[in-house]
Amino acid sequence: MDTTVTTGEEQNVWGGGNKPLGASYGKMMMWFFIVSDALTFSGFLAAYGFSRFKFIETWPIADEVFTHVPFFHGNFPMIYVAFMTFVLIMSSVTMVLAVDAGHKMQKNRVIWYMFLTIIGGIIFVGSQGWEWATFIKGDHGAIETKGGRILQFVDAKSGERVGIADFAKEIASERTQHENRSGIWFTSEGSLPSYSVTEVVEGFKANSNLLVRTELKNEEGHKTVLSRDESLKNLLNASQVVEGANLIHNEYGSRLFADFFFFITGFHGFHVFSGIVINIIIFFNVVLGTYEKRRSYEMVEKVGLYWHFVDLVWVFVFTFFYLV
Repeated sequence: MDTTVTTGEEQNVWGGGNKPLGASYGKMMMWFFIVSDALTFSGFLAAYGFSRFKFIETWPIADEVFTHVPFFHGNFPMIYVAFMTFVLIMSSVTMVLAVDAGHKMQKNRVIWYMFLTIIGGIIFVGSQGWEWATFIKGDHGAIETKGGRILQFVDAKSGERVGIADFAKEIASERTQHENRSGIWFTSEGSLPSYSVTEVVEGFKANSNLLVRTELKNEEGHKTVLSRDESLKNLLNASQVVEGANLIHNEYGSRLFADFFFFITGFHGFHVFSGIVINIIIFFNVVLGTYEKRRSYEMVEKVGLYWHFVDLVWVFVFTFFYLV
């Protein structure tokens, strides 16, 4: 019962000799990076899921947060996010086509498909930057109470959200603001002023068609709308006006939502940006004929692995933040 294994038999078992599974060193290292990065993103998303279900009653509703589309006014829930997702997935398709063209040594097709991949990545990162800016700027504004609760304003008849500027601007019409950047004074007309608590409360009292909606959800999953008397009572505990979202305050609800949103989408956006830079470098190498001379487009395949991973991560981020 000899158990001696010869070198030749080892090569037959592994197929790749000193390269397990026939993969090159570069491919193996890329796979090691992808696995380690997948564990990192898994930890982030697990923490997000834990926090969301722990504070489910005050967690913002995605359909009420991501409602904007560039150059259009109105309420378009999830439309632009769906567009971003479509662009990123299509860029993954063009990346596959670039790798396939590389296997066939078709230089011009590799150039064309890599160019489309880069354009798709730029559109996605630009869209993500616009989404961040819109989220930070805010939509309607809200009141934060001394206990940390968020109070939003809605129309008593339609139930639609009403912006603070729609009813508080008359109270604050005479107030002026100072622009630090240019050092000049100007009126609040045409700008987006930060209203004081007093101005918001007085504006609310002057408009009997307004009600307050709390961040707490009812059994149906909708935010609770208070009566007129309850609204006024809750406004007595107002501490500050919140416009937009940042790491400390969030007009849409729990501030943890904003914290996770900035951190996870920012971390993913950095990966996409890095992928764009790497793709541009590989793109110019293809144009210069570097890989044609080597008779191998493996570098395109390696960056393709990274790009597909980034796209796959976005599918999970999209599901966790926007759909669930």
